[in-house]
Amino acid sequence: MNIILLGPPGAGKGTQAQRLQRERGMVQLSTGDMLRAAIREGTPVGVQVKAVLDAGELVSDDIMVALIGERLDQPDTANGVIFDGFPRTRAQAEALDRLLAERGTRLDRVIELDVEEEALVERIVGRFACAQCGEGYHDRFKLPKAEGRCDECGHDRFTRRPDDNAATVRTRLAEYRAKTAPILPYYEARGLVSRTDGMAPMDEVYAATFAILAQA
Repeated sequence: MNIILLGPPGAGKGTQAQRLQRERGMVQLSTGDMLRAAIREGTPVGVQVKAVLDAGELVSDDIMVALIGERLDQPDTANGVIFDGFPRTRAQAEALDRLLAERGTRLDRVIELDVEEEALVERIVGRFACAQCGEGYHDRFKLPKAEGRCDECGHDRFTRRPDDNAATVRTRLAEYRAKTAPILPYYEARGLVSRTDGMAPMDEVYAATFAILAQA
């Protein structure tokens, strides 16, 4: 089964994708991770990508499509993939359809995690992590059991991402709306879009996601 998982930063896409990978054997295809891996491994597309980035240019649709195609040909995608960060335009969506058709498969579902934007801002701005083991915490929803000490490793230093501030988060939300707007109507016209409450507890979001996939 091949799906697109949509949602703004902080909506929980990564958490849901990791669980789908673990429990269903699907593979998350994150375009950023794929670009870095292709360059590191020196694949034919990776060589192209490195040349483009070294020249300070943007990666073209043609290269992105070739990168996705190269990745889809690897055997670990046989149980299905979760597309993350692609497609972002109508042209990319049409190219993805062609890529999948050439490999005798198709896109099964587009799942969007619906969020309340102000609640999402609070969720992101309040998060922090242990500087040693990376365990995540939140100013309101998940404080360490012992003040100033990580529950997992006992470390006493914590970090926050510099871009986890209200102004930056709102900018990222606006960018998400702008980027997903062109592709949702394309998939809605084909009856592929489902939505789930991204503000619900993680287990509930996963149960809803699993139910959507079971009906696809």
